[in-house]
Amino acid sequence: MGTKNGTVVTEFILLGLTQSQDIQLLLFVLFLIFYIIILPGNVLIIVTIRSDPRLSAPLYFFLGNLAFLDASYSFIVAPRMLVDFLSEKKVISYKACITQLFFLHFLGGGEGLLLVVMALDRYIAICQPLYYSTVMSPRACNVMLLALWLGGFAHSIIQVALILNLPFCGPNLLDNFFCDVPQVIKLACTDTFAVELLMVFNSGLLTLLCFLGLLSSYAVILCHVHNSASEGKNKAVTTCTTHVIIILLMFGPAIFIYTRPFRALPADKVVSFFHTVVFPLMNPVIYTLRNQEIKASMKRLLIRHIAS
Repeated sequence: MGTKNGTVVTEFILLGLTQSQDIQLLLFVLFLIFYIIILPGNVLIIVTIRSDPRLSAPLYFFLGNLAFLDASYSFIVAPRMLVDFLSEKKVISYKACITQLFFLHFLGGGEGLLLVVMALDRYIAICQPLYYSTVMSPRACNVMLLALWLGGFAHSIIQVALILNLPFCGPNLLDNFFCDVPQVIKLACTDTFAVELLMVFNSGLLTLLCFLGLLSSYAVILCHVHNSASEGKNKAVTTCTTHVIIILLMFGPAIFIYTRPFRALPADKVVSFFHTVVFPLMNPVIYTLRNQEIKASMKRLLIRHIAS
């Protein structure tokens, strides 16, 4: 690695989730089973939505993108983590660490914005139904999709730019099973107070504001549904409740990790594990299990393929 910014560290040694070989082997087996079962489920959701014309509504368009983002997000950390479970020395190069950090926040930021767009979709569909076809037209949905990708990129590039300007001259022991801002920044051999504040603002404060805004918007939607006498009342409540569950699963751990000063807590690794590995694969599945239209479409798709 070049020394333009004073960096002489060429690699980081990951301490992993645990130092016990027996526990690592157990985690490898358990998560490999989980990964093999749940990941194809996310792919099935995407294929089902893309192949069924009856699932052409914006709600399903965004859900398909949620499944894609979550499946992609799981590829950033999980495969390497599985390999490291079986490795005695867990080493990641400086460049690979920065790359992992970039895609982690790129896809994570995009997913956070996608949940905001999904909340907007439900608000207009339930509270302003007369404007729904205009506001959530196919062109508008594509523009929103492009905007959330650009938003995720902007969020991530700020994180990476701040990290790249820090000198790393040792030690290089990273107390985690992947590269993330709170752990990497601790290894910089300079005062990082100002950088930490910028990181907390870029990740933590924005995450907290999005979280509170989303909960408030769904509270308004649910109050509107409660006071209405529409036939689709139960369906609307189910959909909104599912969205709230996904929001809690995504934003809860992110707030815990990014909204406080970068000091290690005993629960950090466990929270990070669920945030980066388990929840991303579970989010679309949770939604699908509570959505009758998608389950019916999946059954038709499977029956059609079995029959052929």
